[in-house]
Amino acid sequence: MQNQPTILQKIVQDKAVWVDNKQKTFPLSQFQQQIVTADRDFYAALAAASHQVPAYILECKKASPSKGLIRAEFDLDAIAQVYKHYASVISVLTDEQYFQGDFRYIEQVKRQTMQPILCKDFMISPYQVYLARYSNADAILLMLSVLDDETYRTLADLAHSLGMGVLTETSTEQEFERALALGAKVIGVNNRDLHTLTVDMNRIVRLVEKYQEQIPADVRLISESGIYDHTQVKAIKPFAHAFLIGSSLMGSADLNNAVRSVIFGENKVCGLTRPQDVKAVYENGFLYGGLIFAENSPRQLSLRQAQELVVNAPLRYVGVFQNQAVEFVEKIAKQLELYAVQLHGTEDDAYIAELSAKLAGKTQIWQAISVDVQAETVEYHDNPLVARYILDSKHGAQQGGTGRVFDWQIIPSELKPKALLAGGISAENIEQALVQGCLGVDLNSGVEQHKGVKDLAKMTACAEKILKA
Repeated sequence: MQNQPTILQKIVQDKAVWVDNKQKTFPLSQFQQQIVTADRDFYAALAAASHQVPAYILECKKASPSKGLIRAEFDLDAIAQVYKHYASVISVLTDEQYFQGDFRYIEQVKRQTMQPILCKDFMISPYQVYLARYSNADAILLMLSVLDDETYRTLADLAHSLGMGVLTETSTEQEFERALALGAKVIGVNNRDLHTLTVDMNRIVRLVEKYQEQIPADVRLISESGIYDHTQVKAIKPFAHAFLIGSSLMGSADLNNAVRSVIFGENKVCGLTRPQDVKAVYENGFLYGGLIFAENSPRQLSLRQAQELVVNAPLRYVGVFQNQAVEFVEKIAKQLELYAVQLHGTEDDAYIAELSAKLAGKTQIWQAISVDVQAETVEYHDNPLVARYILDSKHGAQQGGTGRVFDWQIIPSELKPKALLAGGISAENIEQALVQGCLGVDLNSGVEQHKGVKDLAKMTACAEKILKA
């Protein structure tokens, strides 16, 4: 009995049939004379990418063989309106059978953006290269897992003659060696094995470590597949200049903040009181904006004040409360449609359970863990209803807003993946804070002129260091 073809082999077999049929219904002779040279430079768009500040190729993908339907409401216009603010290149899936793509999507995205458009398909024929350019693509994907060297050269040379760039995809040592020998300018490493669909996020690390002496300085390395959060970006960017991300973004209802979370991480500025500060927080790449309702805070807001703030930028807003009635917290959370409520007092498990039931999964619950600046251990109780912990400094009776720093070395390792680090963080010490391994940082007094009034220069300085961390 013959072995069944792998998923990739089946896709390539079906692609050959598709190409044959397409050439009959829409022959090259019908459109070749209309093809003009590409007008957006794929290679230039990635040239400035570095290990410190990587570039992003963001992908428009409706479905895939590994996940099936990913984005039921595939509003390409809305997707393009988000991607154009963050991407260096935008990738568009055009395979119909397995990814529910379409060559017409390329022009639809291109009309709304300034970035080069990568045609993502299983290229096996010169006809597809011509079709990609006719459809207004600026670059194509060539997969060494499905192409021999001769066919690769034919397709790559044709693409270059039409002004298009080439993303050369590899997934094995042999393919990576071939990419180098073939003189590929942009080499992608697919972390997903397209024969089995399994993901290995260390694949690019192993390949780059093994071949680092042979990789030309001007070659750009792209990590493809499996990127879901910023911690992965931080771990892999010493080995990659750019990241191609699709499925994790397409699966998110809040696409804009999904993109921001992956690129910038989960960082927060708390104690917002002015519209201009809200806008600055958003423009500097922070994901969360903190609105304080705790009664003893000099940055306390009324509901009306908060309502006037949240319309200024689409941040994920977090309301900060301290030992206040569950009904009050619920009211504020629902009226402001808060992303999370942050409990900064002595709220116990019973309080959290009651609040969780009232919020009904629509708003996350975060809890502050106040650590005395003299403490030698972090005392905490992990509650499964709490989505994030805020590790904040305590000085005497004052919890939070102290501007003081506790000993970060005592943070338990198991707490870091669901914690934001707060307390006295500023541009002077944020680099040290960012290497502690927490999910992100929570800034307040360290980016202020005085209580409740943020300092744009301080905020921008912190944001720049976050981006490079």
